Amino acid sequence: MKKRQVVLKSGRSSSTSSSAIRNVRYGECQKNHAANIGGYAVDGCREFMASGEEGTTGALTCAACGCHRNFHRREVETEVRSL
Repeated sequence: MKKRQVVLKSGRSSSTSSSAIRNVRYGECQKNHAANIGGYAVDGCREFMASGEEGTTGALTCAACGCHRNFHRREVETEVRSL
């Protein structure tokens, strides 16, 4: 799942401004399924895939492993452009 967020930042003078584009992607699942018995085991889910449409509660649940999106590694790419 990819999200795109645009942030506009203005400099001190009115003639300089820049924009930052952040691409957020959720990678492999890091949930430890054996934590309650003192072990370590992950399920092998390689990438978050939303099980519902954006804006619904299903958008936060992975269709592959059933875990919440917070268990997946977050990767943020930031690109700054001058306007």
